[in-house]
Amino acid sequence: MESQVRGGTRWKRFAVVMVPSVAATACIGVALAQGALAASFSVSGQSFKVTAKELNGKGFSQYGAIDEGYTLDGKKTAHPVAVSAFTSASIEKMCQSVVTPNIPLLGSVTLRLEAGNSSEEEKQVAATNLYIDVEDLGADAEFTNIDIGVAGKDLKGAKMKANETANPFGFAQQADSVKLTKVKQTAWATTAGTFKLPGLSMKLSTGTSAECY
Repeated sequence: MESQVRGGTRWKRFAVVMVPSVAATACIGVALAQGALAASFSVSGQSFKVTAKELNGKGFSQYGAIDEGYTLDGKKTAHPVAVSAFTSASIEKMCQSVVTPNIPLLGSVTLRLEAGNSSEEEKQVAATNLYIDVEDLGADAEFTNIDIGVAGKDLKGAKMKANETANPFGFAQQADSVKLTKVKQTAWATTAGTFKLPGLSMKLSTGTSAECY
């Protein structure tokens, strides 16, 4: 079975159980745990933007959760997210950017990271056990053998992470594989077992014009 979707999702109100949707996402992050998934952690006060020309993933799962963390002034906060997970993924032409605002004398500063700028799979970004905590996304998506409405605890691909705020009996969806193109998303966190970034480039610039989108 295949399903194609184009659109965006903005999570305004959320209570552990995700609103049913046939949405998927691709994301690249930093802070990796080599060979093993990182435990849940308090997210920073800065979300980040990601674009990708194409992502091909296997063992896709998606479910709702809450990311707890801090604002930039140190106050406790929480973010509703859709966790998109893949047992493995390859990503072409990845861009990630994060803006740090209100730096004295400089104003906003943007960190921009790029990798995998090749159509050859061996030169693309490659990840295993990839989990992305997404707030907003847009993409063209094609799923193979998709199941919508699965209980989170029964996901057969990428499993729900341990020690996270999520309802194991809540709504989830899964697919054997997914192809995502023209990806744009905002996320709060990423974890992965392994992450390879060929042709990695990282740059800092003042202002916000260097954001990925």
